[in-house]
This record gives sequence, C-alpha cells and structure tokens, in this order.
Amino acid sequence: MKKVQSTDRRRFVKIAFASVAAAPFANALLAGNAAAQTVLSETNPQAKALNYVTDATKSTMRKDAKAHCDNCNFFTARSGGKDGNCAILGGIVDAKGWCTAWVAKQ
Repeated sequence: MKKVQSTDRRRFVKIAFASVAAAPFANALLAGNAAAQTVLSETNPQAKALNYVTDATKSTMRKDAKAHCDNCNFFTARSGGKDGNCAILGGIVDAKGWCTAWVAKQ
C-alpha cells in the first residue's frame, strides 16, 4: 500500500509542477481570443464622444474633405482595405469613416 501512495504523490507533484509551468503560456494563448475586436458602431459611447461616422461625407464637423480613417495616424488597415483598427476608438472602424480625433498620417 505504501508503494501506491508514493506513486500517487509523485504523480500529483508532476501534474502540479507542469500546471504551474504551463500557466503563463495558457494565459498568452487565451489572451488572443479575449482581445478579438468587433466592428465599432456609431452608437458606441466612445464613438459618440468623438463624433465617429462610418461615412465621412455625412459628417457636418469635418473641415478637411480629404480626412478619412484610412489616412489617419491612428488607423491600421486590415487585409482587404475596407476597414481597420483604430487606436483611439479601440475597435474596427470603416476606412471611409471619420471622427474628431483624426490626425493626418505622417
């Protein structure tokens, strides 16, 4: 009986050690899924605060006719070019959109 107990204890220690060692890697793998971004709507509170519109031509606040999300400093295009990530709004925005945080790309 003592031999069975010893084996069980060793197995428990091995599994516990492996779990602790794998925890940071599991967190890194799961963080990618949790950070999945969705397309931002004009009704989003952050979008409303910055007067975001999906079609820049419909904005009454835009002064520069050439100002669009796709030529903004905070915009990173995704494959396909129709939308991209906005660092200010924290989501996916339309490339032809606009908001008051717009800054020309340099």
